[in-house]
Amino acid sequence: MSFAPLDIARPYLLFLGDAPDALAAKTARGVAQFRPEWCVGQWRLPDCQADLGLPELDARAAAALGAKTMIVGVANAGGTLPERWHPALVAALEHGMDLASGLHARLSDLPGVADAARRLGRALHDVRHPRQDYPVGKGRLRRGKRLLTVGTDCSVGKMYTSLALEKEMRARGMKADFRATGQTGILIAGRGVSVDAVVADFMSGAIEAITPDNEPHHWDVVEGQGSLFHASYAGVSLALLHGAAPDALVLCHEPQRRHMRGLPHYALPGLKECADANLAAARLTNRDVRLVGAALNTSNLDPAERAAALAEAEGELGVPATDPMITGVSRIVDGLE
Repeated sequence: MSFAPLDIARPYLLFLGDAPDALAAKTARGVAQFRPEWCVGQWRLPDCQADLGLPELDARAAAALGAKTMIVGVANAGGTLPERWHPALVAALEHGMDLASGLHARLSDLPGVADAARRLGRALHDVRHPRQDYPVGKGRLRRGKRLLTVGTDCSVGKMYTSLALEKEMRARGMKADFRATGQTGILIAGRGVSVDAVVADFMSGAIEAITPDNEPHHWDVVEGQGSLFHASYAGVSLALLHGAAPDALVLCHEPQRRHMRGLPHYALPGLKECADANLAAARLTNRDVRLVGAALNTSNLDPAERAAALAEAEGELGVPATDPMITGVSRIVDGLE
């Protein structure tokens, strides 16, 4: 089964709504960071506490600059599209833009928005929701190579690490493609599957579908989700390990985090404990899988603390440890060439 690219027109206006903090605008931030050439500006409502540093625009101003799609770049509790945003969504449609959202709530389920889109002939892209049916996973090894990012917790940089690896590999002339498995990644890549929206029996099959047979030296860099040690999301993480049948794993971690995100009664696992569990699970579909690196988010550490954290991780795991956004991923890619 093949998977088709999304037909999302560019460039984008990034809608931040009234996001209460920077983390709430992580979808928009990811698109702005990795695809800046696609973004004409940001639209912030009163009381918005997130700022990407892009030009401040509304629908009229963005349309005048050629914006073709407004991306709802906010990730809120429950994945809702609150009614106070609806006038802005309709305004974007009326000024000639399509809409795209990665939230659980569907644009197409909002009567006023859906009616305006039909009347104006605009497209609504609900990228979190699968556009096709997937088979159950078969656990068959495919031609080509696959790397999967895994984590000690949620939101520790698996998408950023995957994108940094793809960029470095391509800069070296290696054949590599980022395979998105979440809504932000899909908006960046233009294709993929939001695996947490797939019915459980078909999750591993969906990952097999987006990582099909390929050339022998081609790398699929698969965006990880959740953590095997997170009581809420371990099922998605396991489906990725089995569906990707990875040849290589990169373990992502935030050294300063003291408990699992959203679960203060769960401590983070040790790095070696987490790596061993992921390798054991991955061996179900690829017995030759190996750990090739660790990616740490050290953005809140000073240089001395950063060096110490990376050295500690490297000593514990026996593989290169880097911060993808600060020290780069070249040492990890060295081990793949």
